[in-house]
This record gives sequence, C-alpha cells and structure tokens, in this order.
Amino acid sequence: MTTLHDLLAAHVGAGTLPGAVGLVARGDRVEVTAVGAQDADDGTPMARDSVFRVASLTKSVTAAALLILVEEGRIALDSPIGTWLPELAKPVVVRTPASPVDDVVEADRPITVFDVLASQAGYGFPSDFTLPAVQELFTVQKDGRVPSNFPPADEWMAALGRIPLLHQPGAAWLYDTCSVLQGVLISRVTGQPLPEFLRERIFGPLGMVDTGFEVPAAKRGRFTSFYRPGDDGLELADGPDGEWSSLPALPLGNGGLASTADDWLAFSRMLLAGGVAADGHRVLSAGSVRMMTTDHTDPAQRDIGRLFLEGQGWGFGGSVDIDSTNPWNVPGRYGWVGGTGTAAHIVPATGAVTILLTQVAATSPVPAPVIRQFWQYTAAA
Repeated sequence: MTTLHDLLAAHVGAGTLPGAVGLVARGDRVEVTAVGAQDADDGTPMARDSVFRVASLTKSVTAAALLILVEEGRIALDSPIGTWLPELAKPVVVRTPASPVDDVVEADRPITVFDVLASQAGYGFPSDFTLPAVQELFTVQKDGRVPSNFPPADEWMAALGRIPLLHQPGAAWLYDTCSVLQGVLISRVTGQPLPEFLRERIFGPLGMVDTGFEVPAAKRGRFTSFYRPGDDGLELADGPDGEWSSLPALPLGNGGLASTADDWLAFSRMLLAGGVAADGHRVLSAGSVRMMTTDHTDPAQRDIGRLFLEGQGWGFGGSVDIDSTNPWNVPGRYGWVGGTGTAAHIVPATGAVTILLTQVAATSPVPAPVIRQFWQYTAAA
C-alpha cells in the first residue's frame, strides 16, 4: 500500500515539486510527513513546521473573522455593505453578462454582508473569463500570489467601485473578490488593521503562532521558496526574503496568509469542535460554524462558477461537498484549495482533517494531480 510519504516523495522525485508537507488527522491520531526541500537550490530539508504561502486557504479565516463581528452585533448579515464600503453603496450591473462595461443598469438592491460572505455580491470570476466586465475586473483584481500587485485598501476600493457588477447581488456565485471585500470590511468596521484583528481574535486564541501576512526574519529559515512551472522546469517566483518579508499595503483576505500544517490543524479542529479551541476558549459560535460549512448556493449559481466548484457548493470562505462525485467528496466536507499548491478540508461526518502544503503555483483553477492523489489517499486511509 502506498504511504503518504511515498505519494509525495514520488512527485519530488519526478521534479514536479521541490517538497511538501502532508497531514491527515482523525481525532488524536495524526499522520504527517515532510518530504523534499524548502528551496530547490540550497536543499534545506522540508520540515513539519515549514512555513508556506497558503493562498486561498486564507478565505476561511477571513470569513470566520467577519462572523465574529456578526456575533457581536457590530454588523448584521442583512446589513448593506455601503455603510462601511461607500464605494459600493450604489452599484451598477452590466445589462447582461456579455454586455460592454458601459451598458449598465442599477442594481436591484444593495449588496449585503451575506452576499459578500457567500461570494454572491456580483463581483468575482465566473467560468468564462472573456466577458467584458471580467476583463475589466482583472485590471483591479490582480494575482494575489504577488501581494505587491495591490495598492492600499482605499485606493483599491475606489478602483473596484468604478467597475460594474457582472450579476445582480445574490444572483450568482463568483470567485475570489468577495473575500478581499470581507477583509476590507473587517478593517473598516473595527478600525483595526486586518492582521491585528486576526491575531487578536483567531491566531492568538488558537495558538497559530506561525500564521500571518508577513514572515519575520527570525522565521524565514523555515519559509519555503515559491515556484512556477516554466518551459525548462520550475522557476523561482518568490524567495523567503521576498513578498512576505513585510506587511503588504492591502492585507488580502482572499489569499494573503502564510502558515504551517499544525497552525492550520488548530484552525480546522476549532471548526470541527463547533468553534471551540483545544483549551476550551470559544472562538466562534456553533451557529457561525454551521453557516460557514453549509452550502448557500443553488444549481444556477453553481453553474456560473462550475470551473471552480466542480459540482460542489459553497459556504462562507470555502466549498461544501454536496455530491459524492469522487471518493473524497463526502457531503458536508468543507475547505478549499490555494493557488500556491495548497489544500485543506474538514470532514464533519468523520472528524477528519486533511492538509496538503506545496510550493508550486497552480496554472489553472483545476487542482493539480498531486492534490487529487492526496485526496484519493485520504479517502482510502
């Protein structure tokens, strides 16, 4: 039988990955393996506590943080976001998804906090990237794997506000942009920088000591280099002293975090425990966890985002399995993948946590073979 180590080591041996950390937990039983190197050139061995850019896994943390504000009554799910994000207080929508960006109508209703949490605000990426409004969005919603692509929040919001919505609020599930909006919303509601709020309310209580929007110098010896596939093999895209060596102008709620397997295990176990940390501290209410991990889409909304969702649904900050289309798709399974080669899920029905951290950029929304093989392994283990 193939072991987790064998599975990941095969990809390192083939040259498709410099290294990886894989973790599968069921209750107190944790299987974890680290293979290969943090850096392809210097050969620093990969370790269980190696730090990775986790990309879109960030989305679930951002959603959890916004739900804390809902629990505290500082914001409500049906609140129009224009109260805090005035740039989006009076949105316009392209007449049809294929219409030119100057052929617009007024939105039927304001964008709400629920719309933003559920990725249904009308901003984001559908399966068809050629639509005029999507092409316009690409000029503002740039590659989050390069945080310096983004200006400060106020400047970014002003630019986004000049772009029409692709769909009416609540009509479609669209990928990515809403998670950036969640991060800006948290900061404006609280008057705190997003990194500070996450540290105080989530990372600190959960003991996620290696998670943040920057990797300090003292930890960069554990920080993996990041690669992109090139014509002649893997090409270095960002080193330990690069993009994550200082806080970005806009901390990206859609994908800006760096973290470790054990930090993500702590967050995942909190969700499985209905919002309670290992030491008994309550981070989220059980109701908030249920909202995060419940599908909020209908078939028409899912069809618009089918390239990303692959037939599954979406809660807050992550996908929710609704059909057993593959051995690893278990109804209620919650989590997501990151464009830096990461994946993390919980399976409430079995109490399982599965985490894979690699350091090679995805080249499409479809998960890489190593991720699918990891999921296959976790389904059989």
